[in-house]
Amino acid sequence: MDTDHRSALPTFLALTFGLSAVFWWLIISAGSLGAHGGLYVFALMWCPGVSALVTRLIFQRNLRGQGWGLGAPRWFGLAYVLPILYAVPAYGFVWLTKLGGVDLGRFKIGIVTFLVLGSLQSLLSATGEELGWRGFLVPTLARSMSFGRVAVISGAIWAVWHVPLILFADYNSGTPSWFAVPCFAIMVVAIAFPIAWLRLRSGSVWPAAILHASHNLWVQAFFDRVTVDTGPTRWLTGEFGAALAVTIGVTAWMFWRSRDAVVGRATTPAASSPEVAYSPG
Repeated sequence: MDTDHRSALPTFLALTFGLSAVFWWLIISAGSLGAHGGLYVFALMWCPGVSALVTRLIFQRNLRGQGWGLGAPRWFGLAYVLPILYAVPAYGFVWLTKLGGVDLGRFKIGIVTFLVLGSLQSLLSATGEELGWRGFLVPTLARSMSFGRVAVISGAIWAVWHVPLILFADYNSGTPSWFAVPCFAIMVVAIAFPIAWLRLRSGSVWPAAILHASHNLWVQAFFDRVTVDTGPTRWLTGEFGAALAVTIGVTAWMFWRSRDAVVGRATTPAASSPEVAYSPG
């Protein structure tokens, strides 16, 4: 999309937010993310991916450039483990300081079921978002922006996309919106750094999808589940608390420090597009 990428980007965003508005309305009207077995949420998570594929068909007449190639296996391992590495210190701090309790008895899913079936289910949902945010948005922005700007702008768009559910549905942990929204936005913009780095470094969208899926699985289905709210806990834990915003912020800084590794890798052979060099700032 060398000649048309400036038109393709607003088309992608218009399609994504326009299509998403339908499912925001359905979820908000139902009053819960779990309405209809979470079908509305699943459909919402696929809005960015569907919009990306439609946009490529409009402007390219093909689906190249999404990062369909698998890339090196090491990026899969890093992507899966990274959410555990930034969640452990965040929740560990809360547990050790007694700002929140921990009850492993709350985790009633078999470990094999959790690791295999849980990971696959989470990946199926996360792939819908990642085909849009990292399959299309990140490499498109990287054609004309530094890595830092790519991560911040893609992360900010990603954060804004979630805001209707935080403000008007039950996508929150019980803290006021004035606190939940900034914490969530900081966390999402911060996590956009390692996800964008993996997308550009590997040339593949799949490490990004795996990281997103692993985050949702471990943070929401394990760490949040075994954490006992003792009063101040909700202000610290979860995607709307301060602890993850801090630890993922540190993670973002580490990947930003390694930005030289992705210079010249805006797209790669695995993404079926020519390489595009950009500054490392």
